[in-house]
Amino acid sequence: MALENAVVGLIQLVIAILLAVVALYIGFSVLRKITKGMNEEKEIASGNVAIGILVASVFIAIGLVVQSGVAGVSIGISNALAGDIFSLIASIIQLILGVVLAIAAIYLAINILDKLTKGIDEFEELKKGNVAVALEMAGVIIAVAIIIQAGVLGITSALI
Repeated sequence: MALENAVVGLIQLVIAILLAVVALYIGFSVLRKITKGMNEEKEIASGNVAIGILVASVFIAIGLVVQSGVAGVSIGISNALAGDIFSLIASIIQLILGVVLAIAAIYLAINILDKLTKGIDEFEELKKGNVAVALEMAGVIIAVAIIIQAGVLGITSALI
């Protein structure tokens, strides 16, 4: 039993690392599309704290959702070892769905915030290094991720 637990733990770790790298890459790629042609790497390299806050909030948001999805995959692996392969398949589908939903929700939240704050061009303010705007956007992104995380956990409990 201890060896089985160690194997499951190792599999979970490998899956978590792979998913983290892929999800963060996808998230950063989507952020590039959202920020209307802004060069995030150049802005960060020049010391633009506002852009750094925005990028960090996207990474935190994706991390929250991936973490809850990995927890579901862990349950799925344990159930598959007990003979329930459907549980593993369902948990992987749930994780992929969670990442897609997180990225879509972040995109939607930023666009809605942009529409609600008509007097502020958030992306121009970010280019200027406006930390207040970056914090506002980061709060929206992280709040959406927390809500999505709860939904992903709900899917896990329903499917597994």
